[in-house]
Amino acid sequence: MRIKTRDMILISMFAALTAIGAFIKIPTPIVPFTLQFLFCAYSGMFLGARYGLYSQLLYVGIGLAGIPIFASGGGPTYVLQPTFGYLIGFILCATLIGKLTENMKEVSFKRVFPSVLAGLAMVYIFGVSYLYMIVNLYFGKAMSVNAAIAAGFLPYITSDLILSAFVAATAVYVVPALRRAGYSKIKCKQ
Repeated sequence: MRIKTRDMILISMFAALTAIGAFIKIPTPIVPFTLQFLFCAYSGMFLGARYGLYSQLLYVGIGLAGIPIFASGGGPTYVLQPTFGYLIGFILCATLIGKLTENMKEVSFKRVFPSVLAGLAMVYIFGVSYLYMIVNLYFGKAMSVNAAIAAGFLPYITSDLILSAFVAATAVYVVPALRRAGYSKIKCKQ
């Protein structure tokens, strides 16, 4: 199946936005916000499961090819970074959000928010699991599951829940606008 030029541009744009999101940090008193998850979730929401998947695969592929677009660089050895699991989670997050939302008949905050939370869960399941595995198996340091959760989940969950609510709230307005413009993977009632 061929991908239209417009879709290739959108896939590339969301890969680029995810890369930019890794470097945009909004300082807060506790943990800074980054916008990486925001753009990952939007890719699934606006592009659908398949193209959202492609956008995040493109982002991760470019970073693994050596372009320093990840938060701490890039290159094939990045798979040995404790945070690489979050990148795997981004791929699954965009796919899951797209799958859960692309056939919704009605877009509302109440219906979209659980889908975004399911995508966020993928990010944390793979991110924290990978963190635990790399620290214990590759670095040879003892890290308990509780320590992995404390390091890779607790400091970030509040800001990511806020971003999830923002994604769901803006989708209520953006998706109908995309439909009127002739492009949306979400098939919703007007």
